[in-house]
Amino acid sequence: MTNESPASASDDVGFELYDLRVEVVGPTDRPIYCGARVGDYFELHGEMLKLPPGQGFSIYSLAAVLPLLPAKQRMTDPHDWMSTDAGRRRFRRSEVTAVTPPDGRTK
Repeated sequence: MTNESPASASDDVGFELYDLRVEVVGPTDRPIYCGARVGDYFELHGEMLKLPPGQGFSIYSLAAVLPLLPAKQRMTDPHDWMSTDAGRRRFRRSEVTAVTPPDGRTK
């Protein structure tokens, strides 16, 4: 007998992350630096950063926001300001790391 539910017995150990869309917002009557335009965006699907065709994003702007993205992708307390997104995506642990989880489970 196992402690795993029927659904988890056949699935790899996994977790969920929110998909994110990061969009440039700002004043329309003043310049925005680093080549950005209001409405420019990128999306984060799991660990993959996706840009629309033909659009770039300044590495300096990315450097400023990158440390926040992993925290923003995870479940947080409902009262935390980072808790306002939707669009979760499920991951299999074995697809994103070779390290065995602390409990030793891989399935």
